[in-house]
Amino acid sequence: MNCSTLLCLMLTVVQLWLCSPTTQNHSAQNTDQFFTTVRRVKRAWIWEPLFVTEEQTSRMPVYVGQLKSDLDKQDGNLQYILTGEGAGSIFIIDEYNGKIYAIQKVDREEKPFYILRAQALNRNTRLPVEPESEFIIKVRDINDHEPQFLDGPYVATVPEMSPEGTSVAQVTATDGDDPSYGNSARLIYSLIQGQPYFSVEPKTGVIRMASQMDRETKDQYLVIIQAKDMVGQAGAFSATATVTINLSDMNDNPPKFEERLYYLNVSEDASVGTTVGKIMAEDSDTGENAAMNYFIEGDSSDVFDIITDNETQEGIILLKKRVDYESKRRHSVSVKVVNRYIDDRFLKEGPFEDTTTVKISVQDADEPPVFNLENYVMEIAEGVANGSLVGVVSARDPDNDDSPVRYSIVQGMHLKRLFSINEHNGTIITTEPLDREIASWHNITVTATETRNPEKISEANVYIQVLDVNDHAPEFAKFYETFVCENAVSNQLIQSISAVDKDDSQESHHFYFSLAQEGTNNSRFTIKDNQDNTAGIFTAKSGFSRQEQFYFYLPILILDNGSPPLTSTNTLTVTVCDCDTEVNTFYCRYGAFMYSMGLSTEALVAVLACILILLLFLLAIVAIRQQRKKSLFSEKVEEFRENIVRYDDEGGGEEDTEAFDISALRTRTVMRTCKPRKNITTEIHSLYRQSLQVGPDSAIFRQFISEKLEEANTDPSAPPYDSLQRYAFEGTGSLAGSLSSLGSDMSDVDQNYDYLSDWGPHFKQLAGMYASHRSARD
Repeated sequence: MNCSTLLCLMLTVVQLWLCSPTTQNHSAQNTDQFFTTVRRVKRAWIWEPLFVTEEQTSRMPVYVGQLKSDLDKQDGNLQYILTGEGAGSIFIIDEYNGKIYAIQKVDREEKPFYILRAQALNRNTRLPVEPESEFIIKVRDINDHEPQFLDGPYVATVPEMSPEGTSVAQVTATDGDDPSYGNSARLIYSLIQGQPYFSVEPKTGVIRMASQMDRETKDQYLVIIQAKDMVGQAGAFSATATVTINLSDMNDNPPKFEERLYYLNVSEDASVGTTVGKIMAEDSDTGENAAMNYFIEGDSSDVFDIITDNETQEGIILLKKRVDYESKRRHSVSVKVVNRYIDDRFLKEGPFEDTTTVKISVQDADEPPVFNLENYVMEIAEGVANGSLVGVVSARDPDNDDSPVRYSIVQGMHLKRLFSINEHNGTIITTEPLDREIASWHNITVTATETRNPEKISEANVYIQVLDVNDHAPEFAKFYETFVCENAVSNQLIQSISAVDKDDSQESHHFYFSLAQEGTNNSRFTIKDNQDNTAGIFTAKSGFSRQEQFYFYLPILILDNGSPPLTSTNTLTVTVCDCDTEVNTFYCRYGAFMYSMGLSTEALVAVLACILILLLFLLAIVAIRQQRKKSLFSEKVEEFRENIVRYDDEGGGEEDTEAFDISALRTRTVMRTCKPRKNITTEIHSLYRQSLQVGPDSAIFRQFISEKLEEANTDPSAPPYDSLQRYAFEGTGSLAGSLSSLGSDMSDVDQNYDYLSDWGPHFKQLAGMYASHRSARD
């Protein structure tokens, strides 16, 4: 291996070592020692430590280092050439001795090192005497950057009364200088403002509590932290940050009443739920730590109640029961307040509650009369005479003056008609008879009014029950339709009956059934009481004849168990049917109907036959009239027939909508009367103006409808019922008039068809035909 090869290998090793992070973190002394070691290599580049200090401000070039080959004889035959990063612009080399200079400022924070290449040439031969090799110029850092707090401003919160050493927050500053060289980027933290409550760790910037603090004394602190580089040495840069530290509340304070005794007043006429007054306990805490509940202790809790206003934390005392000035004029209420949420860590500070006394005075008021009962229940029998006593209500004035009271009924005009009250003594009597079956209860409202102060009125409800009296006799539960067959045998059940009673029996109703005395004589039926409010109707004899007797009327006596008992006679109608054993209800009803009409079956058949013949006769008359109408219509059609001239020429199309005058077809009178053909030429303009006015509202259209209506009304062949007739109305707007010969007594010879040539190309062929016809005639 020759010297050039060994030199290249060593330069490569140097380059890799210098570029590695480990090598870059070595101190400048280690780098100098390395270059001193490689300086003695034979036939290689002779290196000196290559450094340049950043931000050097000299106007002259700054010496960086020297490159020298061991083949350099100091005779000027070698030329040194520098290439690479910053060569020529930042760094230059003396081509005779290999000294490198920096001609511009460099900044380590922008670029920490530069990679360059060096080469030595023989000036005579221009051949390299050493292979090209790379080397590095490192930028040596100076302390040119101040520390910075990038995350400020800082805000932290810590619970009050936290123990010493509690971590509050951490602040961190950064420095743009090289942390691997010198102390330019080594920071130290200190506390400028915040003693003696807080401290800061110099190396980490962690802020800690230095003493216990009470939020109620002060709830916010401003702490100023300083960061210095160069480990705080002289000439170091520094920066400060402000940390706002808030103390969060803890429930470390109990509620306290401001007063030991409170005085309140309440009027005796205050209603239940009225606010008597408000009291409030103070709590230095905030939020839910200051939430509290109030309680009333002792017997006063029956008369008064207290609730907490969650917005203001006030205790609101409410009236739970009406108070009476005449009975008790003062009330002493013991009120306790307790924190709603208690922190066990502060229980040692004492109970989180307090008590106070509230003196409540009852104020006298003019009270309305007071009834001795809130609700009265009275009874009276139905049907009693007018003026009967129902009951008595009583009210008094609770005030000391004991004002007289006046009574009245205010619950509706209907009840006023049934009852009246003595306004002086409160006696209620009836004014009309009462019927329990109409209304079993009556609810009235009685008022009591002070005579000295009519505004003071009180009310009481009176419930009057009408007691039942047995004044309604029993009757059939429903209408019974009873049938019996002609061949019914003796003792055969034909009907089961039951009864009802409108009265309200104190015990269960019990009815007794029997035949009335007039029904037992020669009766063909018997009745059996089942002792369960029902009875059965049985036949007493066998065989019945409809010809002898169609209906049987049984008087049935029903007796109730009221006091006094009442009876009623109900008639049961039994119809005899033409049947064997089972009754056909429909057939029996039909027979009963015929019997009531006095008709036999044969007579009914004869009546139905007559009705059928009458219907057939009417249908025949209608058919004859229809046939006659068709024949008359055929005759009418013949009246309209005339010879029709057929033209194969094409007409004017849809635009030619008024080429024919059909006014001659409008009425029968016009059809039968011959009219001369109108002079079309002289009336073209008037007809054109009329054509623009034809419509449902035009006089011509209305006249047409009137004529057709009159014709239909006077037609003797019209059917004797409403009918629908349809007509086609063309109008009278044609400029050329009508081409029809209907209604004209003029012959073709008398006509002048010269106007056809004025009608346009559509009638050109027709005009030529009539022109040739006229020429032949002449």
